[in-house]
Amino acid sequence: MPDPNGFLRYDRRLPARRPVPVRISDWREVYPPAGEELVREQATRCMDCGIPFCHDGCPLGNRIPDWNDLVRTGNWDAAVESLHATNNFPEFTGRLCPAPCEAACVLGISGGQPVTIKQVEVEIADAAAARGFTPRAVPAPSGRSVAVVGSGPAGLAAAQQLARAGHAVTVYERDDAIGGLLRYGIPDFKLEKRHIDARLAQLVAEGVRFRTGVNVGVDVTAEQLRAEHDAVLLACGALQGRDTPETPGRALRGVHQAMAHLVAANRAVATAATDQPGAAATGEARPARALLPDGTPIDAAGKHVVIIGGGDTAADCLGVAHRQGAAGVHQLDLYPQPPRERDEARDPWPTWPWILRSYPAHEEGGERVFAVAVQEFVDDGTGQVRAVRIAEVTVEKRDGRRVVTVVPGSERELPADLVLLAIGFDGTEQQPLLAQFGVTRNPRGAVDARDDWQTDADGVFVAGDMHRGASLIVWAIAEGRAAAAAIHCHLGGVGALPAPVGPAAQALAAR
Repeated sequence: MPDPNGFLRYDRRLPARRPVPVRISDWREVYPPAGEELVREQATRCMDCGIPFCHDGCPLGNRIPDWNDLVRTGNWDAAVESLHATNNFPEFTGRLCPAPCEAACVLGISGGQPVTIKQVEVEIADAAAARGFTPRAVPAPSGRSVAVVGSGPAGLAAAQQLARAGHAVTVYERDDAIGGLLRYGIPDFKLEKRHIDARLAQLVAEGVRFRTGVNVGVDVTAEQLRAEHDAVLLACGALQGRDTPETPGRALRGVHQAMAHLVAANRAVATAATDQPGAAATGEARPARALLPDGTPIDAAGKHVVIIGGGDTAADCLGVAHRQGAAGVHQLDLYPQPPRERDEARDPWPTWPWILRSYPAHEEGGERVFAVAVQEFVDDGTGQVRAVRIAEVTVEKRDGRRVVTVVPGSERELPADLVLLAIGFDGTEQQPLLAQFGVTRNPRGAVDARDDWQTDADGVFVAGDMHRGASLIVWAIAEGRAAAAAIHCHLGGVGALPAPVGPAAQALAAR
């Protein structure tokens, strides 16, 4: 049984972040590994509740109390097995998920400090990675073949599950490397790419085939794909960035979607790591200048940067701008500054609370400005942005719609040589494969699924952000696992694969 006094003896504690002056000079991860003593201490805080609400917070259904207690007692091998029973890639989720499980932890009631579930998770996964991920034994081939389009967490989770069930799986990726947003959307200071490469080696050993540089619908038609495979899973993500075309000056040079900046920066870091092994990781050399596909620089070095948006993507851009050597950064948020603690009337436990979330990038510099909206991107006279004109605003909901009101006389300018739009996503991109498969986007820009995860086209399934819209990595993996179970059943596979969620499942939220 768990230690009944653990949460009384130990306070919530995380490993110290690497010092700011050190970490902004390289692209290594912000958090160093935690020592075993700290991890076991934090795992001891878990009460193994009679009703573990952390399970409801996590769509994967992770066995959190189980592996917490296994770590507490030093049984790391069993902890790894327990963790992998529900999660294909805990080293990804432990680094990237905002941890709704922690928001639902019983210790968080009435302003308490929840268990550091995410930290324990990543330390278990890293302990397994240090020994090398062991490939599962490949079962007898089923004789059935599946195409997975997209190699983000949903596609990779589905591919691994299906390969382990004996099906021949081929993953098609239009980029030059596997990983989707994990590879080119997430900065290395949050997820070093060696973690992806280690998992890919495991998947290859388990029989998954990867084809990069293949844009399905262009390089390979949907008809060809359906002729070569018995089922198709679409897991192309939700990369259609939300824009502000009505804002004056939007067409100026220097105003870009946030993902364009992140992808270019990740490619620059990857190039440095290839050309100068170890240089990008150690800070011995600054990566090559970040460029758009057409060669246009999108580097923050020496520039005044304005980031529009208050979420994860905006924080990623902030951290990248610091490491590229920005002269100054402002991050703009339309909404007022949230409270620092949960408002029980608004967001009762165990729902996900609206609170001020500060990321390591905010500790590194820059200024956050709340309750403002951009009125104009200001031209320097040559077609290049030189400033953004902002105004203070109030935001309220009327009849379910957001109403933004400008405060008279509050307008001012902020210098801006580079503006990044990080205001969310409008679903999956409109691309040729959709029409070729006979699949349409719904009003949210996502692709609907029937109860068996099939789209309107029989034999064509969908999962991840492409299905539910931009969401958390735990939801992507959960949907990938569930879609794999449905495909396995569709192909007449023996037995059943785990399906943690259904197509209509929703996150735990306040009403």
